[in-house]
Parts: sequence; C-alpha cells; structure tokens
Amino acid sequence: MNIKKVVITAAGRNQHLLPLQTLVDCDGVQKSALRIIIEESISAGIEDICIVICPGDQTAYKAAAGKVPGKLQFVEQTAPLGYGHALYCAKDFLAGEPFLHLVSDHLYLTRQEQRCAQQLTENARLQKCSISAVQATREAMLPYYGAIGGKTVSHEQRLYAVETVIEKPTPTEAEQRLIMPGLRTGHYLCFFGMHVLTPTVIDILGEKLEQAQGKASVSLSTALASLPERERYLAFEVSGRRYNLGEKFGQLAAQLAFGLAGRDREEVLAQLTDVLAGRLGDVEKCRAN
Repeated sequence: MNIKKVVITAAGRNQHLLPLQTLVDCDGVQKSALRIIIEESISAGIEDICIVICPGDQTAYKAAAGKVPGKLQFVEQTAPLGYGHALYCAKDFLAGEPFLHLVSDHLYLTRQEQRCAQQLTENARLQKCSISAVQATREAMLPYYGAIGGKTVSHEQRLYAVETVIEKPTPTEAEQRLIMPGLRTGHYLCFFGMHVLTPTVIDILGEKLEQAQGKASVSLSTALASLPERERYLAFEVSGRRYNLGEKFGQLAAQLAFGLAGRDREEVLAQLTDVLAGRLGDVEKCRAN
C-alpha cells in the first residue's frame, strides 16, 4: 500500500475550534493543535494533506496550519450530515487511493522512536489492508469513542481481526459484544482517532449516504462495521497515548503531557510543584482556622 495522502476531519460543529487552540509542543515551541496533527502525519511519509472544514473556516485553518511541505487542500462540508459524510467529502482528493485519516481534536504522544502515525502506516503497508489504531480504554470513557470486538491475530504485534464495531457503546453492549482476550477487566479497545483506510471505506460511505438521502447523519463507525464483510480489516494497538481535546480538561491534560515529555520538563515540574505547594498551604490555613 502506497500511503501518501491524509484526510483530517475538522468540520464538527461543536468541535471545529479545538484544532485552532495553541499549545507548547515537546520541542518547546508554541503551535496550534492543527499544526501538531499535521506534523504527526508528515512523520508517516504523507505528502498531500486534505482538511475537511466548516464553511468559512479556511482562513483560520490556513493560518493555523502554517507552511507545510507538499500540498495542502481544504474541502468544505456544506451540510451537517455526520462524521462519515465529512470524510466522504474528500472523495475527489483521494481519487481511489488508500489514505491515512486523523481526527482534528486528538493529539498523540509515544515513548517509541516511531511516532504513532508511523507505527500505524508501517503496519498497514505490511498487512495490505485497512487498519484502525486502537487503545485500551476504561469503561467510563466509552461515551467518547467507537470500540471494536474481534479476535487476536498476534499478541506480539498487538494486531486484531475486527469483527464488530460499535459507536459509543453502553457498558452493557461492550460487556456482551466487545470483550477482547488479554485486556484488563473493565477495559475495551477503543478507536485512537487514527486509521489507514482503503477506497472500499469511501465506497461504503457513499452507499450509506445514498440510503440516508440526506435525512440522517452517517458515522464512520457505521461504514467500518460493514467493512469486514467486504475485505480484511484489522486493528492495531498503538504504543502511545491519545489526548482528546474535546474532553473536560482535555487541553490541560494534553499540555501537561507534552510539557512533561519535552525539553521544558524541569520547568513544568517546578511550576506544578509550586501550584501543589500553594494548594497544600491553603488547606493547612483552612484547618488552622
């Protein structure tokens, strides 16, 4: 598989401003979340970048992306027909080629030499099929993610053959249909916000959208649930962590993680110590009074 294109979806009406937020990256440089995501994709050998946006957002997104190597293209999702429709909007850009897909409100960190997107694309090239990055996620976080069920292909390679996909399952659904061998109790394999997909996924999305006739939104998970019926579909447990900017305190958690993993680690630790010391001092004063 020759994976040279990436589609970054950023058209969610409630989340389209999240990628424009500024953080300090591991290199100590202030960057937009979008810029960090683009650099993640470029690390995997991506040359052409397509960002799916809300109408009117191009100027802000172009500024947030900065100068990028290769080609940068924007596509507008003109109707709020769901995440799957947003991805389908990039059909002409993809021109029938396999591609990397990232969501715009997740950031990634790993202790490995290879970044998360590199790990995923390397596995997709070896396996020659669609492959979704997943992460073991505690049950309380199920309302935020799609989750998968299936069989282990290789414990050593952390690969799974996907049989079931459920978008934001309830704990009962997860317990009944998504139990995976080897995971801790109360944990499930949830999407990482990163996929390598074949053109078949775009075909399935087109079919789902035609059936919906603009009367209902279409999710990517719905298409991925149908994919194992058409072709081989795997999940890969990435060595790394995702940080969802859309969660409560999501940006704070991401910034702390990047700060502690980067060149300014000692400064971040010192500031955290000062904050905690001040908080403990306030508690002691309250007790004294």
